[in-house]
Amino acid sequence: MSLVVVGGNERMKRDYIQLAKNRGYKAKVVLNMSSRVKRSIGSPDAIVIFTSTVSHKLMASVETQAKKQDIPIIRNKNNSKFAFEQSLDLVDECTGACRVCKNKECIMKHQ
Repeated sequence: MSLVVVGGNERMKRDYIQLAKNRGYKAKVVLNMSSRVKRSIGSPDAIVIFTSTVSHKLMASVETQAKKQDIPIIRNKNNSKFAFEQSLDLVDECTGACRVCKNKECIMKHQ
């Protein structure tokens, strides 16, 4: 399974990749807005966005791509390892059919 992490701390990029790898995900980390963001997202199984560290333009671009491909998004304000592990827990729990999901705690959104 693949995962795209948008935002976060540049020094923790390796940690995000390793934590995802430990859970069985292949992670790609996008830290800054570039002209290649649309192509670099690809078609992952889920996207984790650290909202406190990304620009509105980058977030809007990623959300637009996710909406087109019906990719679940997890938004997290904090970009710590613990917060990323919580986000991975949500990815593991959710089946991706959040529109019919009965779990009120589920914060994954299809837009």
